[in-house]
Amino acid sequence: MAEETHIHLSARVHGRVQGVGFRYQTRSQAHRLGLGGYVRNKFDGTVEVEAEGPRERVQRFRKWLEQGPPGARVTKVDADERPARNIYASFTVEF
Repeated sequence: MAEETHIHLSARVHGRVQGVGFRYQTRSQAHRLGLGGYVRNKFDGTVEVEAEGPRERVQRFRKWLEQGPPGARVTKVDADERPARNIYASFTVEF
């Protein structure tokens, strides 16, 4: 069986994404998909997300970020994918 390709996703989520539970729902989604990384609010009102894992799971996670949880209104996701760095043991909410 071929080894799965792991990738790293860097994303900035724009819209009404702070004060609506976005970070905690993002962490829950990442846990469901078995991804490592972090999510944190930025001073400009966006949310920063870094995630790593199998390509297919990261791509499903990216698609989820484009919608976000109920209460959020995502207007844009700037995202970049590259080879995984394998530096995350879990997925956390950072402050």
